[in-house]
Amino acid sequence: MLDVFHTYIRSRITISDEELKSIDAACTLKKLRKKQYLLQEGDVWQYNAFVAKGCVRTYRVDERGGEHVIQFSVENWWTGDRESLLTGKPSRCNIDAIEDSEIILIKKHDFDMLCKTIPALNEMVNMILQRSFNTAQNRIHASISLSAEEKYRDFIEKYPGLVNRVPQGMIASYLGISPETLSRVRNQMSRNDR
Repeated sequence: MLDVFHTYIRSRITISDEELKSIDAACTLKKLRKKQYLLQEGDVWQYNAFVAKGCVRTYRVDERGGEHVIQFSVENWWTGDRESLLTGKPSRCNIDAIEDSEIILIKKHDFDMLCKTIPALNEMVNMILQRSFNTAQNRIHASISLSAEEKYRDFIEKYPGLVNRVPQGMIASYLGISPETLSRVRNQMSRNDR
């Protein structure tokens, strides 16, 4: 599992073996079975989490019990509840495994210390945060301005590997449309593509 993490880090920054050992020392490895929680609403999130294998989703549950998917995270992506991590307040999110998954966890304090002592790691984190901000802005724009079909086409274009890994109901939730609407959109698209 750490090999995947090493490859990820080395593909983004130049890092010494000693610095990599410092990172390894801070890592905790967590295996999740399908449907197992990494985080439950009400718990305080304390980690930076890297998905080494599998797929997890971050979602909230509304007062009527409806699930609203905020994010999917697959191999080489980060996951977690940044709001809870930074404020220390209980999370309003759940994170669970869509597939059997392997996650690398680094406690916030340890991660902050690593970023201070390994400047290249800090630069990598800042780049990830910038890209995450841009992605969030683009997602907000899509959710308020695109039709259901445009949202789905945008999802397929940006995340082609997820379409066959994630249940359609979860994709509909992520897009902010009903499963019935997504089914109609998919049927219409398949008729148009013939």
